[in-house]
Amino acid sequence: MKSLRLMVMAGVVTLAGLYAHEIKGKPISVNGTVVDTGCYFAGEATGAKHIACATMCAKNGIPLAIVDDAGKLYMVLGDEHKNPNTKLMPFIEKKVKVTGTLVEKGGIAGIAIKTIDAAE
Repeated sequence: MKSLRLMVMAGVVTLAGLYAHEIKGKPISVNGTVVDTGCYFAGEATGAKHIACATMCAKNGIPLAIVDDAGKLYMVLGDEHKNPNTKLMPFIEKKVKVTGTLVEKGGIAGIAIKTIDAAE
């Protein structure tokens, strides 16, 4: 029984190591607007009139992202295998200030969010 417990604990530790990964990149602070990428790329509505549509899209799996004031799009990276939209849902179509870790790969900018607050 004791050896079974040790084997199970070793398995849990091994799996935790596989699923827990540190995102490597550089620290960044971004001011921008939270958008749903479906409508953003389609060039459709934005702003306050678009909140209900963007919320529905996000709840159905369309990724949310942040567009900074210069027009650069940052995809939000999920941490610990959680839905990356969760942190952004309260801020859809609103200005935010985000801090986190920037990762750029294949021409795409991603950000692992550490903090997110409403911006003015």
